Amino acid sequence: QVQLAESGGGLVQAGGSLRLSCAAPEGMFRSYVMGWFRQAPGKEREFLSGTSWDGGSIRYADSVKGRFTISRDNAKNTVYLQMNSLKPEDTGVYYCAAAWTNLVRTTQSAYAYWGQGTQVTVSS
Repeated sequence: QVQLAESGGGLVQAGGSLRLSCAAPEGMFRSYVMGWFRQAPGKEREFLSGTSWDGGSIRYADSVKGRFTISRDNAKNTVYLQMNSLKPEDTGVYYCAAAWTNLVRTTQSAYAYWGQGTQVTVSS
């Protein structure tokens, strides 16, 4: 059973920043695309960002482009999501996921492994 472990969520005021981390098993991490998704209350889970294993291919959803930055540290088997200029509508549960694919996919079905999620709440 592959386990992904997110951390770094919390409560922040609008305009603030948070950095999420996701640790993955070493054997998987170097081969998989890693992605971040969010599920806001009452809404479907949505793709936010993803990165190929070497960081050469990165994608962002329009809703977070320019505010969020994804990065990965292969030596630490960790992928990060730096979130700046947070808005109340960024509130939700944030999930990291891993996909066995060469390209960064935006659909949930492409990702075989998921973390438990971490709550992010942005107050106005």
